[in-house]
Amino acid sequence: MAAHVVVVGSINADLSVQVSRRPAPGETVPGDSALVRPGGKGANQAVAAALLGAQVTMVGAVGDDANATVALEQIDASGLDHTHVRRLPGPTGLAIVVVDEHGENSIIVIPGANLSVDAELVAQNAKTIREAAVVVAQGEIPASGTAQAASLTTGRFILNLAPAISLPTEVIRQADPLVVNEHEAELVLAALRPDRHASTTASHDELARALLETGIPSVVMTLGAQGSLVAEQQTGGVTTVPSATIASVDSTGAGDAFVGALATQLADGQSLVEAARFASRVGAFACTRPGAQDSYPTRNDALPPLND
Repeated sequence: MAAHVVVVGSINADLSVQVSRRPAPGETVPGDSALVRPGGKGANQAVAAALLGAQVTMVGAVGDDANATVALEQIDASGLDHTHVRRLPGPTGLAIVVVDEHGENSIIVIPGANLSVDAELVAQNAKTIREAAVVVAQGEIPASGTAQAASLTTGRFILNLAPAISLPTEVIRQADPLVVNEHEAELVLAALRPDRHASTTASHDELARALLETGIPSVVMTLGAQGSLVAEQQTGGVTTVPSATIASVDSTGAGDAFVGALATQLADGQSLVEAARFASRVGAFACTRPGAQDSYPTRNDALPPLND
């Protein structure tokens, strides 16, 4: 049986709107289509891992509205354990996603029931979290919920600090790895090193090394079409992971597919670099189809090769 992955995080319904270009401030543009699909960073990552063969448990919450059915659609279809998802009075989390003709997106998130995934709710799932080989958390639930998940973790803790919310220093330093893009990396570094002057000339490599110097065991920095960087205290090195060449249709949820794939490989005992290489291929695959969870590959799908 595959090693156990627990994802503590957000569950949303995504209202996805297709436009030829995203509007400027104060501008109205016509939309081509609109669909409501399942989403949320936590749910996306859990579904991605489950479709790739991991044994996954989701800890989170939805409301009692019609969007709850949509939000749980792929969670249920993927076969992951969602008995730890609470149904609460009120609205389910909602993300409004605007996607242009180049596959780039802008997203507005309304938390809804995700605001209830706090320290108290997470603590009710202590046994499940403690028994996991890998625990994954993000920034779309209250900071107290993420901090509680970290404190209960006895396996490997993956923190995808997106969005880059304020967390206790000890929680961030428990991340192995911390998964961030370059903008989130700068925000995390500023929080951990308030004495440091932000540099517009710092390379991605230098930024990753600076994060390691704060005491974080490992960092994976995602760089979109440029691939990613893996930095590890254990080796003291920074490894560049290339991207795959694809025709992007919709980048929504591609970063979450990356994190779900990363968790799957780490739970199976792969090195962080090899896990990131696999995750890059999965993230690229997700960009070739519309939507988030609807775009994710199974373990039987052919993934695009990396540009080595």
